[in-house]
Amino acid sequence: VDMWRAVAAAAAASAPARVLCRAPPLLPPRRWAVSVAVSPAAGLADERVETRVAGLGPGQPVTLRAVAADERGCLFQSCAHYRADSRGELHLGTDASHGGDYTGVEPMGLFWSLAPAGMERPYQRLVPRSTGTPMKVEMLVHQGHSQPGAIPGPVVAKAEVERWFTAPGVRRIRLKEGGVRGSLFLPPGDGPFPGVIDMYGDEGGLIEFRSSLLATHGFAALSLPYFDFEDLPKVMKEFKLEYFEEAARFLQRHPKVKGPGVGVIGTGKGAELALSMITFLPEVVAAVCISGCSSNTVADLHYGEMTLPGLRFDMNKVSVSDAGVFDTFEALDDPTNPANSPCTIPIEKAEGHFLLVVGEDDRMWKSSLYAELAIRRLRQHGKENFELLSYPGAGHRIDPPSTPFCQVAMDRVLGVPVLGGGESKAHAHAQEHSWGKIQEFLHLHLG
Repeated sequence: VDMWRAVAAAAAASAPARVLCRAPPLLPPRRWAVSVAVSPAAGLADERVETRVAGLGPGQPVTLRAVAADERGCLFQSCAHYRADSRGELHLGTDASHGGDYTGVEPMGLFWSLAPAGMERPYQRLVPRSTGTPMKVEMLVHQGHSQPGAIPGPVVAKAEVERWFTAPGVRRIRLKEGGVRGSLFLPPGDGPFPGVIDMYGDEGGLIEFRSSLLATHGFAALSLPYFDFEDLPKVMKEFKLEYFEEAARFLQRHPKVKGPGVGVIGTGKGAELALSMITFLPEVVAAVCISGCSSNTVADLHYGEMTLPGLRFDMNKVSVSDAGVFDTFEALDDPTNPANSPCTIPIEKAEGHFLLVVGEDDRMWKSSLYAELAIRRLRQHGKENFELLSYPGAGHRIDPPSTPFCQVAMDRVLGVPVLGGGESKAHAHAQEHSWGKIQEFLHLHLG
């Protein structure tokens, strides 16, 4: 907390110099100035903030805007329409937005509705590439109600917020351990801590922000890339489970990691790999599978003498909208077709526990159906070692809270925009609810 205060104080100390450089906005004379306060001014990216505006006229209409830039300088923004109460105040925790990018009482709405600004390339995600620096979000209060994309009215107040993806004292260790690549995030203190392997999907590379947040919440988290990173294979052609076994053994044996087993969390292709890991690797005792498939897909998976072939995508079953957005919902081969049974992951062999997380409006593929198939398979073998979190209106990529919703995202492999599905408010609520449940599940089964 002291660290955040120091950071906030430093930011506050440098603020007056910036303010002096700008001409004051032209406003009717008022007895007291408009102010916007965001608390905490510096805090963790998965925590809620309180936003309050004071000094407005009773019932005065204002547009609140959030503006942020990613590491490449791409601008993202969001806006919402509010009216001041009889005292000329606003509190986003209790007052409803009447228009803009969302409506209703949404304390974090300006954060999860951030989207590329009009002059930027569409379909980009706002996710941090480095976890050591905060995402800075400027909160602006504008006179009147202005529609998204329109030029807003004069600024009457503003504040800056820092959203950190790692807490003071969390250590990041870059890994080159045997064949294993990635980053290990360790919480402050002696430990030992529950160990979790964290994997994302077919975008490849190293994605660290969920791991660093998990470490902030007391987990030793290994962010594990499995292709398109350093000397790992460039593309998803075939995988050897031995790579993931080596990572699980490394984490399990780490002096800061509690035993006897480790957990794994994965999204998309990462979720499916998590299912294979808990099935075949005794080191893995808990698996969180977000929007995964219960069969092996795309790339063959080898383990010793065994091979799980990959279900294929039929590109003829991809539809393209008038706007050029690709819909892959029907494209994956049917896992229930008996001809595809060799691809099924035999999850009934797993001794550990499963948490299946799905958005019911996932348009990337049929993750709700795949979760049903997984549960049916476990129950057929007399197993009840699973929990299901199924969210109406949520799309494919369910990330930590307040991660901006992105219904359509540029696919790194195909180089085209692909529909992920979901509706922004329902998806944001799914992210917030599931994050707490994921941590509970991991603590329960890893100690």
